[in-house]
Amino acid sequence: MHHRRALGGAFLALALILGGLAGWRLLAEPAAGAPREAAQDPPVTVTLAAAEARDVPIWRGGLGNVQAFQTVTIRPRVDGQLDRVAFTEGQDVQQGDLLVQIDPRPFQASLDQAVAQKARDEALLANARLDLQRYTTLSQTQGASRQQLDTQRATVAQTEATIQADQASIDNARTQLGYTRIEAPIAGRLGVRLVDPGNIVHAADTTGLVVITQIHPIALFFTLPQDDLTEVLRRQREAVGNAPPAPAPGGGPEEPAYKGLPVQALTRDGRVLSEGRLLLADNRIDPNSGTIQLKAAFPNQDDALWPGQLLSARLLLETRRGVVTVPPAAVQRGLEGPFVFVAKADGTVEMRKVRPGAVSEGVMIVEEGLKPGEQVVTDGVQRLRPGARVRPAGAQAGAQPGAGQGPRG
Repeated sequence: MHHRRALGGAFLALALILGGLAGWRLLAEPAAGAPREAAQDPPVTVTLAAAEARDVPIWRGGLGNVQAFQTVTIRPRVDGQLDRVAFTEGQDVQQGDLLVQIDPRPFQASLDQAVAQKARDEALLANARLDLQRYTTLSQTQGASRQQLDTQRATVAQTEATIQADQASIDNARTQLGYTRIEAPIAGRLGVRLVDPGNIVHAADTTGLVVITQIHPIALFFTLPQDDLTEVLRRQREAVGNAPPAPAPGGGPEEPAYKGLPVQALTRDGRVLSEGRLLLADNRIDPNSGTIQLKAAFPNQDDALWPGQLLSARLLLETRRGVVTVPPAAVQRGLEGPFVFVAKADGTVEMRKVRPGAVSEGVMIVEEGLKPGEQVVTDGVQRLRPGARVRPAGAQAGAQPGAGQGPRG
């Protein structure tokens, strides 16, 4: 009895062992087949773009405001009645054009009086010199005393000094008369007339008669971070030193300052309004904002810029020739640094480290890691891993990533 019970226990243990082996095989077979299933994962749909070799301009941008190149408030320099206004509001004038005429009659009378006074004193001087000549002759024969001779000499000198004072009075009266005719000191555009004809104006008035602004050329002031200053100054020296002579904006004389770095004035949506040249960088950095102010000149012949206008400005530092570029979205940041996913001919992707450069004109320069024509993933990166199969967006199933996308350069 005891022997049969022992044999039964042995058979039961053997059965349990065999069942466990069968269960292990059932569990192990799906695990062994997992790599084969992973190898058959469907391709990830991605957007590809070709790395291109192109010329890329390097810009530095900031906010700016437009100011008149020169601004002059026309004010009277003498008191009098405003006889005539010879301009139209908003008119373009040239230097020397008549703007305002103040009643000249009182000043002409003062000039005439000064001229007459000088003529009177000149007649007195002529008579005094004749008397001096007579006293000199008589003194030789004791017909005139020494005192009389000295007195006459003093009279002649006094009259000569009076004539000099008369000439000064004439010059002053002529200057005051000239002030009644007010001419444009610069070429520019006139604003609103501030005083109407018939009013009495005074030299002490602070309002002025009209404001004239020079807008051909016009100035644009904008700011850049202080870290850009060294590069800007170096490039500006190169631009001014290497550029051929060119006339100043507005047709003025040649000036080296107008051969500076190119500057563009932009609208808020990025549209180019006008193009000019950098004139100078300010001689100090703003310690509060850490920025440097720059001034550029624009010919502005089409009046695209206007004093007081707020807009964006960008300065062209250099143009990189033949560099490799990709869309900025293609470059990702990982624990080991920047990288891109490159689509290979076999339909898989490779993760490749790159050294990115500046972003400009909607593209990123890749200094190292890519060649022109290679396809990089720009959308769908989050679902990728090295070796994953990909399919370009819009391509039919089975199409290779590079099919129909030759190198562009």
